[in-house]
Amino acid sequence: MNKTYILFDLDGTISDPKEGIIKSIQYSLQSFGINVEDLDTLTPFIGPPLRDSYKQFYGFNDTDTEKAVAKYREYFAETGIFQNSLYNGVVELLQTLQDMNKQLMIATSKPTVYAEKILKHFEIDRYFAFVSGSELDGRRSKKSEVIQYALDSVGITRLDDAVMIGDRKYDILGAKALGIDSIGVLYGYGDLQELTAAGATIICETVEDLRGVLS
Repeated sequence: MNKTYILFDLDGTISDPKEGIIKSIQYSLQSFGINVEDLDTLTPFIGPPLRDSYKQFYGFNDTDTEKAVAKYREYFAETGIFQNSLYNGVVELLQTLQDMNKQLMIATSKPTVYAEKILKHFEIDRYFAFVSGSELDGRRSKKSEVIQYALDSVGITRLDDAVMIGDRKYDILGAKALGIDSIGVLYGYGDLQELTAAGATIICETVEDLRGVLS
């Protein structure tokens, strides 16, 4: 797949954020008297917009959702953000694509300020021409909005020369809504059924497979 503009999701695609996210969720739920001992049950929070997940999985109203997000950020901003690890082979993939003069961007539902800190923490921020994320107040949280913002900010008008890469259906559906190709990856938090049903153009099992498709 020969594309000039390559947009990457962050969580579940570039890095594995599981520990930091689910511990932040656990911390936030404790403030509501909800004690979650099996942290794996919180894995579905990885990928979708955070506010949507509180409403979907715990039935929170708007007021409680905002309180939960604030508590989440108490833990995440100081500790959870760094309870994170790069997937094996990601740095080599990014270097290969940069050497090929590809223009790389991040398109994540995570707030931009957090995404930028994570990229700097792992010393991979230099690979990305632009970081598109949500705002802390919840604006631009839908994946299609995040992708559109990246495309507009970089001035991309040739949509057939762009591809979105992600591990969840939200990445695929967001790309589809804008008419660009997508690559679903199976090493993150989505599965084959989810990515296929969403309509991924290509599905890759590993980072090395992704590298082969893109280079």
